[in-house]
Amino acid sequence: MSTIYIMIAIALYLGVLIILGARYAKGNNTVEDYYLGGRKLGPYVAAMSAEASDMSSWLLMGLPGVAYLSGMCDAFWTALGLGIGTYLNWLLEAKRLRYYTEIVDADTVPDFFEKRFKDKSHLLMGISAIVIVVFFVPYTASGFAACGKLFASLFGINYVVAMLISAVIIIAYTAMGGFMAASTTDFVQSIVMTVALIAVVCFGVSQCGGVSAVSAFAGSLDGYVSIFATNDYAGGTAQPYGFLTIISTMAWGLGYFGMPHILLRFMAIEDPDKIRLSRRIATVWVFIAMGVAIFIGIMARAMAHYGVFGELEDSERAVIVISQKLAEYGALPALLAGVILAGILACTMSTCDSQLLAASSSISENILHEVLGIRMDEKKNILMARITLVVIAVFAVFVARNPDSNVFNIVSFAWAGFGGAFGPVMIMAIFWRRTNRFGAIAGMISGGIMVFAWHYLIKPLGGVWGIYEIF
Repeated sequence: MSTIYIMIAIALYLGVLIILGARYAKGNNTVEDYYLGGRKLGPYVAAMSAEASDMSSWLLMGLPGVAYLSGMCDAFWTALGLGIGTYLNWLLEAKRLRYYTEIVDADTVPDFFEKRFKDKSHLLMGISAIVIVVFFVPYTASGFAACGKLFASLFGINYVVAMLISAVIIIAYTAMGGFMAASTTDFVQSIVMTVALIAVVCFGVSQCGGVSAVSAFAGSLDGYVSIFATNDYAGGTAQPYGFLTIISTMAWGLGYFGMPHILLRFMAIEDPDKIRLSRRIATVWVFIAMGVAIFIGIMARAMAHYGVFGELEDSERAVIVISQKLAEYGALPALLAGVILAGILACTMSTCDSQLLAASSSISENILHEVLGIRMDEKKNILMARITLVVIAVFAVFVARNPDSNVFNIVSFAWAGFGGAFGPVMIMAIFWRRTNRFGAIAGMISGGIMVFAWHYLIKPLGGVWGIYEIF
């Protein structure tokens, strides 16, 4: 019976997303409407949609999973780097990028790069569009994989079938409503995420016997609550966390400067004078949300210790298992469990929709329209944008077909890719007048190649070479 209540809550949530997509479909009269919402994003929606699209399934699956296995250290430094990166990204890039893109009339990140550097060869636009597609396909695939894992574990259905169902829903409301549908649903999803975090913590703490019981257990594990050591899950001993590793882990924050789906939010803000308000909202929410997610991972380890449930084979399923336990207590708890699980969907969908839009704009608007010179009227342009979005989603579905894929690792690699390829170029583009197209091209190519080379060739050597590729 509890499964039915969970399905009802999730179905209602998904229904709201489809309705929002249909509602905003009528407002897409131009390509700028479809990709930037006519630059009419309010301060609250801009802040929360940017951070919801940023956090992805990593917030309720990846981060608690890391904390569950190794304790607070790794998750703490990652979260600190991301929190600082969030603040600096809003502080340094948001306002300048908003003004600059309106002046040069740029609708996408590749379009901005081309017009900023007056690149009539379209080489810069082509390279940046390819970078977006290359790194967004696996990033989107990680979201589809997270949805597939959720539905498969909840309802006992085949992983591929579950993943396809969730992918179809994401594609439907994003293709219909475009940027405003994605941004508005992201705002709704940020609220659902917040409710999910609070509900999980309250239930988990009560099951353990209070915060003091969670703290007592965590403190009994060697290095588990230290920020300078990690706990070896298999051996139970503390492993030192050196200075280089700390800096490497905090380097996650550098990725923000090159995230196309976040930069698009900056470009779409209606009133640049309200960016300060958006920055405060975004930064506070990110720090609190990540702090709670880390605590959930530690709490889940305590719940396993106190016998609430058994040790987790897949630590990224911690929130799912806690929700299933909550659902055993009756109809109302089961509905609340459905809201929590919808929160996981919210994390995932809020990122997938934004990534699909950014990737499809790179193909339809930048490569087909600008680089290849294919000209169409506005209606056909929007139709092409929707078709491109679906095609990219199909590739992401193919990549996500493996049920053993690790959400944290996929997101980590894609995050580094955008940070390395776009971050320095974007900062230079809006702060240094002498930056030119040759430097921008060199920066993108070398940054993108280094991420691949370090991840697959150098990082496996270990030791001092085992740092995060974005660093």
